[in-house]
Amino acid sequence: MLLFISSLASGLRQAGRIRTAETYLAAAASLSRFLHHAAPALPSSYFTPERITPQLMLSYESWLREEGLTANTSSFYMRVLRAAYNQAVEQRLTPDLQPFGRVYTGIAKTRKRAISIDEIRRLRHLDLRNQPSLDFARDMFIMSFLLRGMSFVDMAFLKRADLRHGILSYRRRKTGQQLHIAWTPEMQSILNKYPRNTSQYLLPILGHDDVKALYRYRSMGCMINRNLKKVACLAGIKTQLSLYVARHSWASAARANGIPLGIISEGMGHDSERTTRIYLASLDSTCVDQANSLIIASIL
Repeated sequence: MLLFISSLASGLRQAGRIRTAETYLAAAASLSRFLHHAAPALPSSYFTPERITPQLMLSYESWLREEGLTANTSSFYMRVLRAAYNQAVEQRLTPDLQPFGRVYTGIAKTRKRAISIDEIRRLRHLDLRNQPSLDFARDMFIMSFLLRGMSFVDMAFLKRADLRHGILSYRRRKTGQQLHIAWTPEMQSILNKYPRNTSQYLLPILGHDDVKALYRYRSMGCMINRNLKKVACLAGIKTQLSLYVARHSWASAARANGIPLGIISEGMGHDSERTTRIYLASLDSTCVDQANSLIIASIL
């Protein structure tokens, strides 16, 4: 099963779906640690897809809880492994033994991950000129917010060629969905603070070396998230800031501004709002850009 997941991750990476590939590898690494704990004498190759049974997954779930993982983290691993297992079933590598039927695969409520418009405004106007690393972290947070809660991986790999005639067009790495965002003066003002990226990339995150791009993206994300915690303290924000909070905050701000759920879903590039998408079919991107303009205006 681990080899199969590795091959799936390789295919995802080649398709440009880096974040999804990373989730597959993270789940595989967790399962590998459990298997080594549960059956140290057996090689990983022993656990082919047909050996993934309900009993094994129940034992894995118990082990995750003993390791101190939350229900949501355990559920995350289970859902990723289930997705991989379903592909193994489709490829007829195993009959469907329904190994995930008795483990928790839901999503429990967690602590608040969004910050308010007032806090966004406070962040935006915080004077960090003498602390360039914190200034950069704050700018990337605000840029994510302005870009309708764009994920950091999508921001990092934006190319200068993606911005044409005032429209930023990109494909989400997680879902492959094509999105279009009106480029605003507020976005440009952040970009203008930094020397023009001489590589193919739009934002000052990645450099020329494509071979090291994935490593740099990861290290930059970790550095920004560390610095955002310091920025939060300086701004008097109690929520633990991270780049992911920007995404939640855009959705929360959109809802507070009375923007319909379907437009929020479209704006963020979600593909899991099935009912919303069936009802609304397809939204004109102008509608979403008008919604984004309302949100940006509210923090000026």
